Amino acid sequence: MQTQLGAEFAKFESALVEPTPVSIRINARKLGGAAYDPTDLVPVPWCPDGYYLPERPSFTLDPLFQAGAYYVQEASSMLLHEALRQTVNLDRPLRVLDLCAAPGGKSTLLASALHPDSLLVCNEVIRSRVSVLRENLDKWGYPNVVVSNHDPEDMSKLTGFFDVVLVDAPCSGEGLFRKDPDAMQEWSEASVDLCSARQKRILAAAAPLLDKDGILIYSTCTYNDRENAENVRYLTEIGFRNKPLILPSEWNIVERQAGDPETGEAVGYQCYPQRVRGEGFFISAFKKTGFTAPVKLDARTFRTIRALRPRETASAAKWLQNPADFSFWEKPNGDVMALPKALEKTYLFLDSALKSKGFGLEMGQFKGTDFVPSHALALSTAVNQDLPGLELSKEDALRYFKKENLVFDEPVKGWLLAKYKGVNLGWVKGVGTRVNNYLPKDWRIRMDIKEYV
Repeated sequence: MQTQLGAEFAKFESALVEPTPVSIRINARKLGGAAYDPTDLVPVPWCPDGYYLPERPSFTLDPLFQAGAYYVQEASSMLLHEALRQTVNLDRPLRVLDLCAAPGGKSTLLASALHPDSLLVCNEVIRSRVSVLRENLDKWGYPNVVVSNHDPEDMSKLTGFFDVVLVDAPCSGEGLFRKDPDAMQEWSEASVDLCSARQKRILAAAAPLLDKDGILIYSTCTYNDRENAENVRYLTEIGFRNKPLILPSEWNIVERQAGDPETGEAVGYQCYPQRVRGEGFFISAFKKTGFTAPVKLDARTFRTIRALRPRETASAAKWLQNPADFSFWEKPNGDVMALPKALEKTYLFLDSALKSKGFGLEMGQFKGTDFVPSHALALSTAVNQDLPGLELSKEDALRYFKKENLVFDEPVKGWLLAKYKGVNLGWVKGVGTRVNNYLPKDWRIRMDIKEYV
């Protein structure tokens, strides 16, 4: 870092012991500026939904956080939004892959930035991390998202399929030393070499997945040239042309030479904590120049799901705001799911191409004459907003997330959307003066809420 920064190294060193900035990214489809007023907050310059907080609150005990109204995301990594804006036509539907997606911060950013009829595939190779990814995407609530669990090299059936691939690569984490002291203890030169080789393998697997003229965005949360410049140079050797970004000088983001030392053909962009209000982050964008013939799959039916019968469809459709935009299906275990019609043929393709994946909006199950709605449906931006709701105080909202049953003075009946400041939290069912709590057990918060209500 002394070699890389020269005279700036002392400022860099000092920045690492300063308090970590706190930033969030608002879910505009849920808040829309109504329930959360950011007017007194400082915006993140490179992301329209990003804001800095003056201090770090207890996010766990904020009902709006639990409901997916915002995501706690490091500000530098939100630079992805600007890279997308400058390299991709976000006004048309796209097929996008987040290849290394968990825990889901950049996946939720992609979901917000893309055209609503876009397909977003969020892949995570480590099985134990898929549940966290799925939970964060369920909270965000967008119905056009697929979650998959594959090694990048096992996705060859999707050759030439995507318009955009994001490789936010696993790295040595140098840019997180201030935020995560454990990252400092895990660092070693051997780890850097291992990460660099792994990143190159991931990029090699990602390259064929892009259609001609497709965009590949490569990012890390580290500084060293082994993981950044060398892999950027590698991309220019396998059929990609660097796409320079135009970033305002007042953002204080450093353009770093990352291509051929003689020709200077490629650049990347580095956030340093002494220059920006954020952590260390590197990003570079590329356009594919070669052509990879896409694999054609002749799939006419889904492998395991069946279409709902007309009566079932009519019953399920009542739960969505715009049911005409969806088709309705049932899994072998009885789970009902809704598929956006604009993406139905694409899902059919993915059903044949990927073994380990989940797609569609989980709606719930038929239980006799009753329909038991899923938690994912309550948090979805597609849920029918005219369904009966129950506005809760902060105390009752936190009791809901503690999975306690609620008692009210006036009796309530049937399925209700529990709400806080107008944002859906989940389902309750009224039985007299008691309201049964249908929050999934795994989502229950365990912190003491007394001092926060």
